[in-house]
Amino acid sequence: MEDKSSIIYIIETLRPRQWVKNFLIFAGLIFSQNLFNPEKFLYSLLAFLLFCLVSGIVYTVNDIIDLPYDKVNPLKSKRPLASGRLKVSYARLAVAILLPLSLIGSYLLHRRFFMVVAGYILLQILYTLYIKDIPILDVLSISFGSLLRVVAGTVVIDVSISSWLIICTILLALLLALSKRRYELINLEDAGVKRKVLKDYDLQLLDQMINITTSSVLIAYTLYTMSQRTIERFDTSDLLFTVPFVLYGLFRYLYLIYRRGFGESPEEAFIIDKPLMIDIILWIIIVFVIIYIL
Repeated sequence: MEDKSSIIYIIETLRPRQWVKNFLIFAGLIFSQNLFNPEKFLYSLLAFLLFCLVSGIVYTVNDIIDLPYDKVNPLKSKRPLASGRLKVSYARLAVAILLPLSLIGSYLLHRRFFMVVAGYILLQILYTLYIKDIPILDVLSISFGSLLRVVAGTVVIDVSISSWLIICTILLALLLALSKRRYELINLEDAGVKRKVLKDYDLQLLDQMINITTSSVLIAYTLYTMSQRTIERFDTSDLLFTVPFVLYGLFRYLYLIYRRGFGESPEEAFIIDKPLMIDIILWIIIVFVIIYIL
């Protein structure tokens, strides 16, 4: 019975709810107009599953390293390791088994994909050990983690990556990372707990950075839809009509941050908040129609 519970807690430690980030892998497939290519779709799907496993392993390693801090953190003390529901030895065993399997699977799938996965793991280890305590670099490294997901999705199907896709991904991920820091600053400070890096931030600085990043996301995406290369690639300028949905999505997310207290787990906002979810679904549908049907 204990072994069965431990398996459940190991799965919980892998944080399946945060795997939504890994859908970025499909960006290269969709925007390269290969969504209906069976072979490339299969490669993208396998890459997605492997990246879910890899990111889950990284979360587990992070929880093991941060265990003393997480035990006194009101936001993280309920996690399986921090609460004591999952033994550290079991978590280490899971990492020792799953990490080699994920790396072997990545290598067999595509060598360049394997290199991106290895780079992602290295970045996350450096973040956990060092970068998370360095202001500015901490949030930038989080955004680069999202970028590597997009890169992984392009290399696994051997398509080129758009410079606009790189810029939009980095900026959007940066916005999510900054909102997370803002949430932590408010809630951890109120609870009497403070991460080392938070002493270098204050609400005014974070709000200014969030404002700049939000504007940059909107400008970058708008310029992408108007780019001559984009128009030539999709043989249409109609992607410009998707800008209002991006604008609403950004404004809705800011509303959730400032009025609803979201931010600790940004990806959950896309699942929990119905207006934001509907907006994203409509954006996806319209992009699909413009790229694949019109």
